[in-house]
Amino acid sequence: MQPLFIGSHLAADFLNTAFEPYGEHVEVIGDGKALLEWLQAAGVMNADEAARLARKLGAKGLDAAAAEVRKLREWARAWLMRWRSAPAKDYAVELEYLNDLLESLNIRHEVARTREGLERVTRFQIGTTDELLAVLASALADLVTQEDPGLLKSCAGESCTLWFLDRTKAHRRMFCSAAGCGNRAKVAAFRERQREQ
Repeated sequence: MQPLFIGSHLAADFLNTAFEPYGEHVEVIGDGKALLEWLQAAGVMNADEAARLARKLGAKGLDAAAAEVRKLREWARAWLMRWRSAPAKDYAVELEYLNDLLESLNIRHEVARTREGLERVTRFQIGTTDELLAVLASALADLVTQEDPGLLKSCAGESCTLWFLDRTKAHRRMFCSAAGCGNRAKVAAFRERQREQ
């Protein structure tokens, strides 16, 4: 399954690594190999970094890392559902867990040439499962500290379980994709109007 990057934020895209179109469960990171593919597609690591991690952890280690990542994703999904509806709540237990994960965050800064010129960039160092979980925890931390909880939305499409951060100017985005769920909703509404005439 091709990963979906329609969330407008790494944390939302992380949640979208498992979804249920029309009740059928789709798992994007079912094993270690799929996890590495998703991390590269998401821009978390490049091919050389992924190959290094694969050599270091081995196939069994990568599969175990994928299982830990899936656990983190489901924990995050449950917490973010609560956070969206009650952002002012204390969440002491959740923040303690998130902070525990962030302790393993290993980053380095370097100067890189970009189209605009020289730029200071942050690179994640991922050599262990804990460091990998910390990178994903960092994305979750960015979401809850820098974004409006009301803009983290679930698709309004029938049978769609995808998440996105609504970055539209008017904040009226309702669907994961205008071409997919949005179009289906328009067609369904049109057909309903035709039946009523």
